[in-house]
Amino acid sequence: MTEPSTLPDPFPAGTRTSRPRTARPRTAGRDALRETARAHLEGGDGVLLTGPAGIGRSTTVSQLVEEFGARGHRVLRCSPSSSDRDSPFLGLIDLLATVGDDTLAVLDTRERAVLEGALLRATPHPGADPTTGRDALVLRFAVRKVFAALGGAGPLLLAVDDVQWLDEPTARVLMFLARRAGPRPAVLAALRTPATDDDAGAGPDHLADRLPERGSAAAQEMCTQPVHVVPVPPLTVREAAEVLDAHGMRGEPPWPQQLIARLHRAGGGNPRTILELGSALDERTGTGAALPDSAEPLPVPDSLRRPILGRLDALPVRAQQVLLTASAALRPTVELLRRAGCRHASADVDTCVRRGVLQAPDDGTIRFLDPLTPMVVLARTPYALRVDAHRALADATDDAVERAHHLARLTAGPDSAVAARLVEAASAARRRGAPGTAARFGRLAAQYTPADGGSTGIHRRLTAAEDGLDAGDFGFARQLAYEVLEDADRPADRVRAWNVVVDSSGQAMSEVADVLPEAVRDAGRDPGLLAQLHYRMSWHAWMVGGSAARARDHAARAAGLAARAGDRRTELLALTQQASLELFLGLPEAESTLVSALAPPHDPYVMSHHNGPIYLKHRFHLVHDQLDEARAELRTLVYTLRQRGSADCLSQCLIGLAQLEIQRGRCRQALTMARQSLRIAEQSGLSQGPAWYAVALAETAGGSLSQALAAAEAARRHSEDDDDRLFLPRALHAEGRIRLFSGQSALAAQLLRQTGEMESAQGQGDPATRRWHADLAEALARSGATDEAEAVIDRARSQAVRLGRAGVLATLDRAAAAVSEECGRLAQAAAGFEGAATRLRAAGYALEEARTAVALGRVRRRLGDEDAAHAAFSQALRVFTAAGARAWVATVRAERDRAEDSLMHLFKGNFWAECLSSTERSVVTRVAQGATNREIAVGLKLSVKTVEAALTRAYRKLGAKSRVEITRIVMARPAG
Repeated sequence: MTEPSTLPDPFPAGTRTSRPRTARPRTAGRDALRETARAHLEGGDGVLLTGPAGIGRSTTVSQLVEEFGARGHRVLRCSPSSSDRDSPFLGLIDLLATVGDDTLAVLDTRERAVLEGALLRATPHPGADPTTGRDALVLRFAVRKVFAALGGAGPLLLAVDDVQWLDEPTARVLMFLARRAGPRPAVLAALRTPATDDDAGAGPDHLADRLPERGSAAAQEMCTQPVHVVPVPPLTVREAAEVLDAHGMRGEPPWPQQLIARLHRAGGGNPRTILELGSALDERTGTGAALPDSAEPLPVPDSLRRPILGRLDALPVRAQQVLLTASAALRPTVELLRRAGCRHASADVDTCVRRGVLQAPDDGTIRFLDPLTPMVVLARTPYALRVDAHRALADATDDAVERAHHLARLTAGPDSAVAARLVEAASAARRRGAPGTAARFGRLAAQYTPADGGSTGIHRRLTAAEDGLDAGDFGFARQLAYEVLEDADRPADRVRAWNVVVDSSGQAMSEVADVLPEAVRDAGRDPGLLAQLHYRMSWHAWMVGGSAARARDHAARAAGLAARAGDRRTELLALTQQASLELFLGLPEAESTLVSALAPPHDPYVMSHHNGPIYLKHRFHLVHDQLDEARAELRTLVYTLRQRGSADCLSQCLIGLAQLEIQRGRCRQALTMARQSLRIAEQSGLSQGPAWYAVALAETAGGSLSQALAAAEAARRHSEDDDDRLFLPRALHAEGRIRLFSGQSALAAQLLRQTGEMESAQGQGDPATRRWHADLAEALARSGATDEAEAVIDRARSQAVRLGRAGVLATLDRAAAAVSEECGRLAQAAAGFEGAATRLRAAGYALEEARTAVALGRVRRRLGDEDAAHAAFSQALRVFTAAGARAWVATVRAERDRAEDSLMHLFKGNFWAECLSSTERSVVTRVAQGATNREIAVGLKLSVKTVEAALTRAYRKLGAKSRVEITRIVMARPAG
């Protein structure tokens, strides 16, 4: 949607204002990576972490080693370097460095002699060679016995970092062990992979050169089977900011979000590269220099520049010229380079592709594999040669945006013809859905506009500022608006600039409370200008004042004033806002107000805006439980916005679509959309509270509750920082649900009470607009406040009955059944849950239906009807599995199989059960059923550490060395 721009920026980024974010969430992406690896290792599988140098493989290995060590695992680790690859058994020496001689007592004389010789703990016998022949086989069996002895004392983990540098003899020993049957330690390995395919030939891949297999295949053979290859992904923009924060490289005042995004792009998401770029930038600003503007290249330190220069200098001269021209172009293609004077462009590009500098898909476009390469090329090229490249490209291209970019580079001082070309280019970029590029061309157009141009320059600056808003570059937009306010006298120009200042506050409208009175004074008695301001005052009254009624009055006044002034755009926005507030307040005129907003004549901008009537129409479908209709409206809107629309609108619509997919039971799709929304917010510098809220909901449904809680806490902090009373109660609701699902009923009730108090204070009259009531009632009931729960249900039910909200009534029926359950009326509770599940199924709320079935299964079990309980849990499990609801699947599977299940009865009286405590028996039973430690912890309401400790004791008491052996012991009847 948004094209990158390297246009000149006459205003240094350091002069722009940027709202600091005082609180940052945990690194959810790397947490998820570790959680995935941890789950595989806990299950006894092998894990191979892959990624290029600097991506964070070693850091991840160290964190996992620390975690497993803290949980009682014996961890053996080696971290070879490139100089170690020719030292036989150095890896094995490191792995067994902490293993004492007493452990070697399990070996016979020959085995011990061969092993100690390989470990350099004793002088090897003359003629002994543990790398080949019989001695090599003896060594491998000796190592196997040592690992078995260590595993008998407790769980064992082998960690091999930088496995590509592991010496060949050690690698062969690990491959041998991985192929043998019987108990084996879990293996965590990390393999450095080339950043590009071409890089594979740039340096020695030891395993590929020295072993018959390729490096990755050989590394996988060293790991416990089955092995899971887990690529370490690039950092997101948010994670890059956290890494820079952790190393004290965000500047004072903090660097703007757009600059962080540039560092992230230039570093390709690689932590090491981002840190080196950040360090160079920090060093530069430490000398008093301003931050680089959007046109100025980032400073590239020698550590990063030298390898790039080495690759460039190795290229033929003609290929270097092609790279210079491609570096100067906005969107280089082979054809554009040929027309710009590179006659052999196709052959020269092929040369650069083979050398790993460029990538050239079949469509003729060209991309630099390393984002730093064009920066280094332009920085080392003399000014005159850069000018020649821009002139050639300006003559060669027939694209308005490309031509204007090069003309701006070639022109000094005001020029009306160049300014007109830049305006044309801004319009073309806007039509392409690249408002960021449009904004920068628009500002250049204003800069090149002669001083005698009257108000033309002001108009162009304001248009550029509005494009900046659409691109999410709020600092850029606000800077231009304040410049206009210094120069402009006309009320229309001043109010337009004030509007940019207000709109650039995002969710943090409390920051512009003093702006609105000044803007009203500038507007005078002009109805058109007052209409625009009352529309914004409506948002301020709702988001900051917390009053939907006052907000509705401002919106209605704005609509009337706009109609008088003939301003259809503002009238439609105000009518949409009025309809939204009337829906929230539960007023009957909401439907007719929406009809007015949808009536012609239409405004294309408003109809594709997230504050426009099409977006609101999907919310009306939602309160009527018309999920398919709502999804159709929103998907069409998202498609339009992906083609051409603002970052803010796309982010908000993706949030809405993520919530819809959750309700429809499509958790994977919801997670994808929520994360896309967060990425857009991070990259564009938007307020992140709403996006984190969506991630929290999606993680609760289809991810993990720990990740969901981190996201909910982030949403809460961002909303509190912004003083956003519109989204803060939603963030509290998300966190309260997570606490409720985690069994923390009292804390859930506390959070959900706050949600209810805030929403009620704002005037919520339609319970379908914010569906917190049933969750609050259930949390209250589970924490013993059944009377308060009934009062919440009664109030919400009266509103839902009046408005005909069937879906809300079904969830309230489930909450009422929970009250009955807590009061001991189990038969009544079962009937209530059954009826609620039926109604939720009819309404299409798959996850809510399955959640209700879980509650029904628990009540059936308490009634002693194990078959009915199993059926309810099985039905819930089917729905959750089909929906991709990972956290729920684990919980329900554990519920279905917990406590007095048939397997436990089958095993009653076995010798293994008699020597274990009740907790150990429960844990061992579930291990035999194939449950992971995390699933066991959820099912038994224990911490994961408690499960691990119980399992460690059971290993020792039963003489088992692995989960497989535990299963065999449990399934076998005792002899005699």
